[in-house]
Amino acid sequence: MRIRTQDILETTRSMTYDEPTEVLNPLLAKDVVHDYEFTGPVTVRLNYYRAGLDLLFDGEAVGHIVGQCARCLEAYRFDLAVPFRFVFVPRPHVDVGAETGDPDLSYYDGPEVDLSVPLRERLILALPTQPLCQEGCRGLCPDCGANRNTSPCGCAPRAGNPRLAVLRQLRMGS
Repeated sequence: MRIRTQDILETTRSMTYDEPTEVLNPLLAKDVVHDYEFTGPVTVRLNYYRAGLDLLFDGEAVGHIVGQCARCLEAYRFDLAVPFRFVFVPRPHVDVGAETGDPDLSYYDGPEVDLSVPLRERLILALPTQPLCQEGCRGLCPDCGANRNTSPCGCAPRAGNPRLAVLRQLRMGS
């Protein structure tokens, strides 16, 4: 979403728009594994205003996502609601070299401000690091591949490493 800087006033204005996710989904795909995929556009509720030359934006981005569980490999749906706050300041005329390191601070130097890039970054960073369909997901049986969340498998329990038998004895004895 691009907003013309001259349209940003000192009084707070609000808008709601849909941010397309066609650019996000290829970023989330890793070879053949697709941990996450946005199922449609992200709805952004935005408030914005000007304080001198600084442009301030805050709001929330809400999207629907399909994840692939890292334990049982089942697809699951969830909603992601990400609050955000961005401050855009005029780009200095002299190249300062390093960025500030503040994820909420960005620069602008033209007649428009593009919110899409920082918003995409915020959405990607808000995704869980490991996709899980539920906290207690039991995953797949390593022998037969059955989903242990839906039914128990008929495989015999593994004996384990014989070198650790002494530790198992200690654990069983306590």
